[in-house]
Amino acid sequence: MLPPKTLPRKSPRKKPVARKAASPKLVAHRDWLERSLGGVRVLQATSLARIPWLVHGFSTRPGGVSPLNGEKALNLSFTDWDTRENVLQNRRRFLTALAGPAAPGAGNGTAREMKLVALKQIHSDVVHPFDTLPKEACQGDASITEQPGLLLGVQTADCVPILLVDPKRRAVAAVHAGWRGTLARIVAKTVGQLQMRFGSKPAELLAAIGPSIGGCCYEVGTEVATQFMSQFADAADYFDELRTGDEPNPLQWLNMMPPGHQPAPKNVLLDLPKANRSQLLAAGLHDANITVSDFCTACRRDLFFSYRKEGAATGRMLSAIGIAR
Repeated sequence: MLPPKTLPRKSPRKKPVARKAASPKLVAHRDWLERSLGGVRVLQATSLARIPWLVHGFSTRPGGVSPLNGEKALNLSFTDWDTRENVLQNRRRFLTALAGPAAPGAGNGTAREMKLVALKQIHSDVVHPFDTLPKEACQGDASITEQPGLLLGVQTADCVPILLVDPKRRAVAAVHAGWRGTLARIVAKTVGQLQMRFGSKPAELLAAIGPSIGGCCYEVGTEVATQFMSQFADAADYFDELRTGDEPNPLQWLNMMPPGHQPAPKNVLLDLPKANRSQLLAAGLHDANITVSDFCTACRRDLFFSYRKEGAATGRMLSAIGIAR
């Protein structure tokens, strides 16, 4: 007798797995890379990432422990609303994400072991050279070094962060440029300090301009436009007067002689990244050596902090650069 036929068992129907919503895209251009670890997302310039001994990155908003508007944010500055413990934990997370595996030629050093040098920023043109870790924070808005093991950092929440590197002489710089620092030519003066102290040649420098408030959102008074117009021959290129909807447009009004003309509009739109890029070109950098992020911090508050849109009770990003040991 043949044994009874055994019917194959039906596999139990699996419940559909709910998929998490995709994270907002961070990198949309070949000039930029994303390094991600534990929810922390770091933006890097491709041109700088190719240098094996260099550590650099621009932080973003996600992946931290600081409570902000019902979410956990990567606040990297000692603000009034956040605790010191939270900020220190966030900084450890950022450095861990920034480090990754040790790069060839970097020895045993990684970003985790580097000493962060953060300035007390005052919207100035002050540039500090460092060869050792300072005992306390120095006032200023840019720093330079050729000393391995130091990680130069600037904090922003709309202002322009700029990282510079001399790949031949192994020198680096970090710059914080708000409108006052931009007006004072902080980035051009930082290039000058690299030349004077380390013998850097501007044509050999690489620059990365990180996420900041864009010309689409950064409104300033016409008195600010007046100051820029008096200092820079190409200042008209920094202002997008066509988007204000005012007649006459602000820059036309500034060129009119009183009395009898229509009152000035309240605000104009200033493109700070464009202004700083122009200063780098004027300082001698090649256009191909300057990488500019097209992220606006005011538009993308899912990824970045914006003081202009959120006020003082928001976080700060950290942009950092250093030479691994």
